Amino acid sequence: MRALIAAATGLAVALALVLALTAMGSPAGETSPKPLLTTVPAHP
Repeated sequence: MRALIAAATGLAVALALVLALTAMGSPAGETSPKPLLTTVPAHP
């Protein structure tokens, strides 16, 4: 029974954290117009 209570408490805390982060919204800022290079260009 303790395990069930602990799991429910953990789930409630995680849900509260997600809701708090969602309520705060995304941070204000701008994205870079330049694309990110994820690979090294091949040498011929």
